[in-house]
Amino acid sequence: MPANKNALIRYKTIDRCLRSRYRRWTLDDLVDACAEALLNAEGIASVSTRTVQADLQVMRSDKLGYNAPIEVYDRKYYRYSDPDYCIMNMPMSPNETEVLQEAVDLLDQLRDFEQFAEMADVVSRLQDKLSLTRHGAKPIVQFDNVPDLKGLRLLSPLYAHIAHRQPLRVIYQSFGAREPGDYLVFPHLLKEFRNRWFLFCSRVTDMRLYNLALDRVVAVEPLEGVDYRDNPDFDPEHFFDDVIGVSKNVRTQARRVSIWANREQSQYIATKPLHPSQRLVSTNAGDGSCVFELKVVVNFELYSVLLSYGPGIRVLKPRRVAEEMRRQLQRALALYDSEQHD
Repeated sequence: MPANKNALIRYKTIDRCLRSRYRRWTLDDLVDACAEALLNAEGIASVSTRTVQADLQVMRSDKLGYNAPIEVYDRKYYRYSDPDYCIMNMPMSPNETEVLQEAVDLLDQLRDFEQFAEMADVVSRLQDKLSLTRHGAKPIVQFDNVPDLKGLRLLSPLYAHIAHRQPLRVIYQSFGAREPGDYLVFPHLLKEFRNRWFLFCSRVTDMRLYNLALDRVVAVEPLEGVDYRDNPDFDPEHFFDDVIGVSKNVRTQARRVSIWANREQSQYIATKPLHPSQRLVSTNAGDGSCVFELKVVVNFELYSVLLSYGPGIRVLKPRRVAEEMRRQLQRALALYDSEQHD
């Protein structure tokens, strides 16, 4: 990494020299200029003539995409044959622009974290540069985003508390509670699901695992006099391997869930799996329907996903999951059977 950084310093120095038309630049002059730049930037005292000669060849070539028009005149001096050339003004290819735009969009989503605040200016400048590069073209990549989502103000302090292993007092009011309650917890992880953020934490008294929605958190403050503890039953890297969403208890076991899907929904489910464990069990050549199997925790989010496919799917097993789907669909149907319509 340092070698690459030093090379970039030399390239920029050579570029600055060759763009200057107020003096002539010999090879020795370029070596001295690079040595001075490296000394000021990295404390490196010298650079060899051979190194600068190699740099000139790299800049002339397509190796880094520079293709610099470097010429030698009077058999001694170096300059750009194109006086407007600069290595910093290289046009990006359409593919490079698209890749960079996706990276900038991803970085922009971290703006709510104070720890990444220093990137905000860099991201803004990249967005401006891309806007000019694309000549006002409309966006081709767009991420889900809910502006002013309640609870986002807590992301930055909670991130810091988790990083510093700080026990917390969380004042939390669930949807069903009339008054907020106190939770004394060890914070472990921040997780996002469908534009909603959750704090996974363990209760100080018995290490019971909680996932607290940030939009229901009233306040957070450090809990003093308590040593932080990890929850041995909560492994953030693998805890969510068998779950859709965030609802899962520590000892909840995954179940095999079989789903029949008609031709239309089978195509969607096959190309966008409901879960990484999904596998195709069988296909009916006659009507194009398929049977899929998942190995997941049965939770609220699973039912929500399954119900979103409407009449296009049917749960085959487990029986209790199929029966719960029937009950929920019957309750939904009752809303439409009611005589009270607008």
